[in-house]
Amino acid sequence: MFKVERLLINYKTLEEFKKFREYGIQELSMLEDLKTNMIEDDSDSPFYGIYFGDKLVARMSLYRVDKKFDQYFSPQQDYLELWKLEVIPDYQGKGYGRALVDYAKSFQLPIKTNPRVKSGDFWTKMHFEPVKYDMERDKGENPLIWYPANDNN
Repeated sequence: MFKVERLLINYKTLEEFKKFREYGIQELSMLEDLKTNMIEDDSDSPFYGIYFGDKLVARMSLYRVDKKFDQYFSPQQDYLELWKLEVIPDYQGKGYGRALVDYAKSFQLPIKTNPRVKSGDFWTKMHFEPVKYDMERDKGENPLIWYPANDNN
C-alpha cells in the first residue's frame, strides 16, 4: 500500500518537480503550476504525490469543480478534475499511478481527466469512460470520466 500525500507548495517540492522534467516529460510538468502558486509550505495545494523513501516518484493535480461549471455529468454535480498524473519511468508499472487514482476516487465524486497519449489502457483498467466528443467544450482534448456508482474495483 502506498501513502498518498498532499504536497506542500515550497522550495523542496519545487526541487522534486524538477526531477520529473529531467526525465523528459515536459508536457506534463507541473513545475510552472507550482511556481505560480508558490507560498511557503501551503498546506492547501492541489498537488498530491507518493514518495519512495525521500524521493517523489508519482504525482498528480486534483481540483474540485463546482457543479455550476459542470459540462460532463448529468445531472450537473460537483466533480474532481484529475490533471497531470505522472510516474517517474523507473517506478512505472508498480501501482503508483493506480494508488493516486484510487485516492482521487476515495472522495466519492465523479472524476474527469484528459489522458496523455498512449495511456488509454491504464484509464480503461481504472474504469474511466470516454465522453461523447463536443468540439466546443473539449477543444481537441479527449476527456474521460468516472462515476463512483459504476466502479468495480
